[in-house]
Amino acid sequence: MQNTKIFTMPFAKVYPMYIQKAEKKGRTKDEVDIIICWLTGYTKKQLEKQIKQQNDFQTFFAEAPSLNPNVSKITGVICGYRVEDIQDPLMQKIRYLDKLIDELAKWKAMEKILRE
Repeated sequence: MQNTKIFTMPFAKVYPMYIQKAEKKGRTKDEVDIIICWLTGYTKKQLEKQIKQQNDFQTFFAEAPSLNPNVSKITGVICGYRVEDIQDPLMQKIRYLDKLIDELAKWKAMEKILRE
């Protein structure tokens, strides 16, 4: 799983796709933001700043206040890979986010998505 091109892709370029995926399935932008903030520790204001600055995924996760302590509870397959088995720490964080957005689009309850 060596796709380092995504590491340098601006998070702001992918963010609208997360929202679009959620909204297509009847979910909301606010729910997407809640998930991203839960995972990264960003506040809503900090998230907006990251988007405005056009930071790439590498910077986005490097500047994240703190990864949620329950991140190890995120398991399953995304893009053909088990998220818990991904060796590259940055790729794993990106795939954690992808997995959470997928769960949102599949109408999983927010409590379960946020591993409460």
